[in-house]
Amino acid sequence: MHKIILSDVNCLRILFEIEALDILQKLYGQVYTTQEIAKKFKGKLPCWITIETVTDKMRQKILEIKLAKEESSAMALALENPDCILILEKPNAIIIAQKFNMHFIGILEILIIAKQNGVIPFVKPFLEKIKTTNYKISEELELFVLKEANEL
Repeated sequence: MHKIILSDVNCLRILFEIEALDILQKLYGQVYTTQEIAKKFKGKLPCWITIETVTDKMRQKILEIKLAKEESSAMALALENPDCILILEKPNAIIIAQKFNMHFIGILEILIIAKQNGVIPFVKPFLEKIKTTNYKISEELELFVLKEANEL
Protein backbone atom coordinates (compact mmCIF):
# COMPACT_ATOMS: atom_id res chain seq x y z
CA MET A 1 0.00 0.00 0.00
CA HIS A 2 1.25 3.45 -0.79
CA LYS A 3 1.95 5.64 2.20
CA ILE A 4 0.37 8.90 1.06
CA ILE A 5 -2.90 9.61 -0.72
CA LEU A 6 -2.78 13.14 -2.11
CA SER A 7 -5.98 14.67 -3.47
CA ASP A 8 -6.57 17.52 -5.85
CA VAL A 9 -9.40 19.99 -5.33
CA ASN A 10 -11.69 18.53 -8.00
CA CYS A 11 -11.97 15.15 -6.33
CA LEU A 12 -12.62 16.74 -2.95
CA ARG A 13 -15.26 19.08 -4.37
CA ILE A 14 -17.13 16.39 -6.29
CA LEU A 15 -17.19 13.92 -3.43
CA PHE A 16 -18.25 16.70 -1.05
CA GLU A 17 -20.99 17.80 -3.44
CA ILE A 18 -22.47 14.30 -3.64
CA GLU A 19 -22.06 13.81 0.13
CA ALA A 20 -19.51 11.01 -0.33
CA LEU A 21 -16.26 12.56 0.90
CA ASP A 22 -16.10 9.91 3.62
CA ILE A 23 -15.34 7.29 0.96
CA LEU A 24 -11.76 8.60 0.91
CA GLN A 25 -11.46 8.23 4.67
CA LYS A 26 -12.93 4.74 4.65
CA LEU A 27 -10.57 3.64 1.90
CA TYR A 28 -7.37 5.39 2.93
CA GLY A 29 -7.75 6.73 6.47
CA GLN A 30 -5.58 9.82 6.22
CA VAL A 31 -5.63 11.89 3.02
CA TYR A 32 -3.30 14.77 2.25
CA THR A 33 -3.70 17.95 0.28
CA THR A 34 -1.96 21.31 -0.03
CA GLN A 35 -2.70 24.75 1.37
CA GLU A 36 -3.57 26.00 -2.12
CA ILE A 37 -6.10 23.22 -2.61
CA ALA A 38 -7.61 23.75 0.84
CA LYS A 39 -8.13 27.46 0.00
CA LYS A 40 -9.70 26.63 -3.37
CA PHE A 41 -12.01 24.08 -1.73
CA LYS A 42 -13.77 26.99 0.02
CA GLY A 43 -15.07 24.96 2.91
CA LYS A 44 -13.98 23.28 6.07
CA LEU A 45 -12.07 20.11 5.33
CA PRO A 46 -12.57 17.19 7.72
CA CYS A 47 -9.87 16.52 10.32
CA TRP A 48 -8.70 13.37 8.51
CA ILE A 49 -7.45 15.51 5.60
CA THR A 50 -3.99 16.80 6.42
CA ILE A 51 -2.82 20.02 4.80
CA GLU A 52 0.84 19.90 3.81
CA THR A 53 3.15 22.61 2.54
CA VAL A 54 5.29 22.18 -0.54
CA THR A 55 8.98 22.47 0.31
CA ASP A 56 10.32 23.04 -3.19
CA LYS A 57 8.55 26.27 -4.16
CA MET A 58 10.69 26.63 -7.29
CA ARG A 59 9.43 23.30 -8.63
CA GLN A 60 5.88 24.43 -7.91
CA LYS A 61 6.45 27.71 -9.79
CA ILE A 62 7.81 25.80 -12.79
CA LEU A 63 4.74 23.54 -12.78
CA GLU A 64 2.52 26.64 -12.67
CA ILE A 65 3.63 27.40 -16.23
CA LYS A 66 1.38 24.51 -17.37
CA LEU A 67 -0.99 24.01 -14.44
CA ALA A 68 -3.19 26.00 -12.08
CA LYS A 69 -1.68 26.89 -8.71
CA GLU A 70 -3.66 24.16 -6.93
CA GLU A 71 -2.66 21.42 -9.35
CA SER A 72 0.96 22.53 -9.40
CA SER A 73 1.07 22.40 -5.61
CA ALA A 74 -0.31 18.84 -5.62
CA MET A 75 2.21 17.79 -8.27
CA ALA A 76 5.11 19.40 -6.44
CA LEU A 77 4.10 17.74 -3.18
CA ALA A 78 3.74 14.38 -4.95
CA LEU A 79 7.24 14.79 -6.40
CA GLU A 80 8.52 15.36 -2.85
CA ASN A 81 6.76 12.15 -1.76
CA PRO A 82 7.41 9.61 -4.51
CA ASP A 83 5.62 6.82 -2.62
CA CYS A 84 2.17 8.34 -3.04
CA ILE A 85 -1.01 8.06 -5.04
CA LEU A 86 -2.13 11.33 -6.54
CA ILE A 87 -5.85 11.80 -7.15
CA LEU A 88 -6.27 13.85 -10.33
CA GLU A 89 -9.13 14.75 -12.63
CA LYS A 90 -7.97 17.36 -15.13
CA PRO A 91 -6.49 16.03 -18.39
CA ASN A 92 -3.55 18.45 -18.47
CA ALA A 93 -2.55 17.43 -14.93
CA ILE A 94 -2.83 13.76 -15.88
CA ILE A 95 -0.54 14.29 -18.88
CA ILE A 96 2.11 15.88 -16.69
CA ALA A 97 1.74 13.17 -14.04
CA GLN A 98 2.34 10.58 -16.75
CA LYS A 99 5.50 12.38 -17.87
CA PHE A 100 6.80 12.21 -14.29
CA ASN A 101 5.75 8.54 -13.96
CA MET A 102 3.52 9.38 -10.99
CA HIS A 103 1.00 6.89 -9.69
CA PHE A 104 -2.42 8.51 -9.97
CA ILE A 105 -6.09 7.61 -9.94
CA GLY A 106 -9.34 9.43 -10.61
CA ILE A 107 -12.65 9.67 -8.84
CA LEU A 108 -14.25 6.91 -10.94
CA GLU A 109 -11.44 4.52 -10.08
CA ILE A 110 -11.90 5.43 -6.42
CA LEU A 111 -15.54 4.37 -6.68
CA ILE A 112 -14.57 1.03 -8.22
CA ILE A 113 -11.96 0.46 -5.49
CA ALA A 114 -14.53 1.44 -2.84
CA LYS A 115 -16.95 -1.18 -4.13
CA GLN A 116 -14.24 -3.84 -4.38
CA ASN A 117 -13.30 -3.15 -0.75
CA GLY A 118 -16.88 -3.19 0.54
CA VAL A 119 -16.96 0.52 1.33
CA ILE A 120 -19.96 1.05 -0.96
CA PRO A 121 -22.41 -1.60 -2.18
CA PHE A 122 -22.87 -0.19 -5.68
CA VAL A 123 -21.11 2.32 -7.95
CA LYS A 124 -24.14 3.22 -10.09
CA PRO A 125 -25.91 5.47 -7.52
CA PHE A 126 -22.72 7.48 -7.10
CA LEU A 127 -22.34 7.83 -10.87
CA GLU A 128 -25.90 9.16 -11.03
CA LYS A 129 -25.11 11.73 -8.34
CA ILE A 130 -21.84 12.72 -10.04
CA LYS A 131 -23.72 13.35 -13.28
CA THR A 132 -25.72 16.05 -11.47
CA THR A 133 -22.48 17.98 -10.88
CA ASN A 134 -20.31 19.68 -13.49
CA TYR A 135 -18.26 16.46 -13.87
CA LYS A 136 -18.86 15.01 -17.33
CA ILE A 137 -19.10 11.26 -17.84
CA SER A 138 -19.56 9.89 -21.34
CA GLU A 139 -21.90 6.97 -21.86
CA GLU A 140 -18.94 4.81 -22.89
CA LEU A 141 -17.00 5.69 -19.74
CA GLU A 142 -20.03 5.04 -17.57
CA LEU A 143 -20.50 1.61 -19.15
CA PHE A 144 -16.80 0.85 -18.68
CA VAL A 145 -16.94 1.81 -14.98
CA LEU A 146 -20.07 -0.25 -14.40
CA LYS A 147 -18.48 -3.23 -16.13
CA GLU A 148 -15.32 -2.87 -14.01
CA ALA A 149 -17.53 -2.72 -10.91
CA ASN A 150 -19.38 -5.89 -12.05
CA GLU A 151 -22.67 -4.01 -12.28
CA LEU A 152 -23.46 -4.87 -15.89
